[in-house]
Amino acid sequence: MSGGPLMSLHRPRVYVDYREKGSGVPEALQELGAVVVYDRLGVGDYIVSDRIAVERKTMSDLAQSVFDGRLFDQARRLSEYYEKPVILVEGSWSELEKTTTRVVQVIEALLAVSLDYNIHVVFTRSPADTAKLLYHLALREQRDHKRPIVVHRKPRLEQLWMQQLYVVQSLPGVGPKLAEKLLEKLGSIEAICRASIVELERVLGESRARQVYRVIHAPYKPRGLEASASSPKHH
Repeated sequence: MSGGPLMSLHRPRVYVDYREKGSGVPEALQELGAVVVYDRLGVGDYIVSDRIAVERKTMSDLAQSVFDGRLFDQARRLSEYYEKPVILVEGSWSELEKTTTRVVQVIEALLAVSLDYNIHVVFTRSPADTAKLLYHLALREQRDHKRPIVVHRKPRLEQLWMQQLYVVQSLPGVGPKLAEKLLEKLGSIEAICRASIVELERVLGESRARQVYRVIHAPYKPRGLEASASSPKHH
């Protein structure tokens, strides 16, 4: 077992979403000496304490999640449930440039989630580097700061208004307050879906309104086709 004398003193635990199996990161964490606990996580891919959850993205997944709106939904849920959420981007910028020609939009989206949701964005080069970062983050939280691990599940929505708010909050850039304003202003989820960009702008502002309108009205494309549609041969 690697890790030296430190390992015998404290083996940090990392809760890992089962969908991360096969990424190479959990295996590397175990080699470093961490205790890996697989779970069906409702928020984040890796949980290291009660205040830190990490969403891991490869460059290709980052691009896809920006264009289909998932990034903003994930950012919203991370910031709702964890005090110090992290989005970890794995890979090089050259990989991103091979994935999409709209690199500037991806960078702008990362800036938006960082500034609007107070999320820390960090970068690693490989699954091995990701595992090292997660390992030392877990050590820092659990050994140095004595923080427990808390896994948050998706909320149980028992009231109709809770369900409506939850649906609207899944739109990019829309948090609890904006979701409530949208529903109060337009009256229903159906009305939000039928609203023009101008109507949405009155509540959301121009940038968010255009993102929301696009997510609502753009034809569905299975994962992978969005990024390939932005490759040079289509421009």
